[in-house]
Amino acid sequence: MNRSRTFSRRATLASLAGAALAGTATIRASASGQHGRHGRYGRTVRFATFNASLNRGTEGALVTDLSTPDNAQARNVAETIQRVNPDILLINEFDYVAGGAAVRLFVDNYLSRGQRGARPIHFPHHFTGPVNTGVPSGVDLDGKNGVVTTPGSDAYGQDAFGYGFFPGQYGMVVLSKFPVDTRAVRTFQHFLWKDMPGNVIPPDYYSDAARAVLRLSSKSHWDVPVRLGHETVHFLVSHPTPPSFDGPEDRNGRRNHDEIRLWADYIGGHSRSAYLYDDKGVRGGLRPGSRFVIAGDQNADPYDGDSYDHAVLQLLDHPAIHLPAKPPASAGGVEAAKLQGGANTGQLGDPAYDTADFGDTTPGNLRVDHVLPSRGLLPGRNGVFWPASDDPLHRLVGDGTTVVTSDHRMVWQDVRLA
Repeated sequence: MNRSRTFSRRATLASLAGAALAGTATIRASASGQHGRHGRYGRTVRFATFNASLNRGTEGALVTDLSTPDNAQARNVAETIQRVNPDILLINEFDYVAGGAAVRLFVDNYLSRGQRGARPIHFPHHFTGPVNTGVPSGVDLDGKNGVVTTPGSDAYGQDAFGYGFFPGQYGMVVLSKFPVDTRAVRTFQHFLWKDMPGNVIPPDYYSDAARAVLRLSSKSHWDVPVRLGHETVHFLVSHPTPPSFDGPEDRNGRRNHDEIRLWADYIGGHSRSAYLYDDKGVRGGLRPGSRFVIAGDQNADPYDGDSYDHAVLQLLDHPAIHLPAKPPASAGGVEAAKLQGGANTGQLGDPAYDTADFGDTTPGNLRVDHVLPSRGLLPGRNGVFWPASDDPLHRLVGDGTTVVTSDHRMVWQDVRLA
């Protein structure tokens, strides 16, 4: 993609009927098709990302909510997953609980039970781990309130390595129908921002003590190798901080940029990745020629919103990425932008590609959730699960009659392994 390229958003809004690029009919057809099986062109696998908003305001609340099968939001999340039927899925904003109790409860009480006519879905493999959100840094990161050590307050969150009220809030989990090579997983939770050459840390904002300990990842960055028969695909997942909720120093926008850059360097060969070290002390990036899929709520739209220097174009323009002919899209995103108006009417990006339903006046709906396959993988069908109002499944994205699932939509991409 080229930074100078723009879309006529008003023209797209005016052609709503023609924008049904990835409606639920396409999802249903492809969900019952060949993904996860061998076909004429090799194995087709569906990768997906979903910021499901399964985070809670207090530690332990998610386990409580998932301990019974009748939590309305969790049922909506599970049904959305069942309707899309991914083979390998990243869930963002799923509170981390040591030992995996929350993951097991969600799988057993929700995914393994058919929701409102959807078929149960089974993920025998998963990976989760600790994240930086809510982990106290021990220093005054924002330079405003001293070191605050009491969880549950905004001041505590501001001085944590990643904003959060308790350790593990806004965590991540990878669910897979295929085996995960857990011994080969690499995590970058502890990598220090200052150790990225040419970083964009805001000058004169952080104290020397803060710069010395501040981690780059607001949650974590994980390289999760998934075994697809005799092949391995690296699922590169993360959830960079939103480029907002800060001041003129743009500390969150700059951090978001460099969190995205970590993956751009990781897949960029030895000359770009040699500086990286993972949580076990192993240096360097992904071996050249490895196949991968980058996924997650990147909190970055290529054209609109508050991103620092069009941050996600570091991936969308990357030579190691094999973009599909058209990005994942939906009819619901087009309809929502038309009905909500506000900031949406002045945006440059095509609303068919939006993946999040944000504030109508600021920043408007955005394309922030991405599933990006590498060269060596052949992208096939894709979509954004955002049913329009005339679709019975519109209730899963909020029609006033049910609990709103999330302000994000699931994004999915089929790939073929030749």
